[in-house]
Amino acid sequence: MPGKSVRVFLDSNVVVSGLISEVGPPRILLDLVLARISGLHMMTGEYNIVEIERTLRKKLPRALPAWRRYRKLLELEIVPLPEWKEIGRHRGTIADKDVPVIVSAIQGKCDLLVTGDRKDFRALARKSSLPFRIVTPAECVTQLGMWMEALGD
Repeated sequence: MPGKSVRVFLDSNVVVSGLISEVGPPRILLDLVLARISGLHMMTGEYNIVEIERTLRKKLPRALPAWRRYRKLLELEIVPLPEWKEIGRHRGTIADKDVPVIVSAIQGKCDLLVTGDRKDFRALARKSSLPFRIVTPAECVTQLGMWMEALGD
């Protein structure tokens, strides 16, 4: 990870998990967003925002108003929807539904893409030369802890 700053892209499943749980790594990541730590840039994609709202509408419709209020408080950097030609360049590397996530993470110039989708994303991480690391929420919390500790030295 870089020295003085780190850019972290949160996949939809991490945000939803953090919203519905009061404990655990996904919630810690959302709490870190709210802490506004200097040098820590947290982001997600516009595509992910649509996924989050679709998931909540389907599984927890009563949570949508709370999510919309909370979203404003988070002030996550939102990477715009990727263009079709960019999506096309990365098709076949991962499930089609996840290609916009990968492209958004690339366009956001993230250092870490955090996802709970271990199966698809881990396979991609092993066989690809992406400009970022793919990590689980727990791995991200550990790495951010080490990063913050190093900043204090």
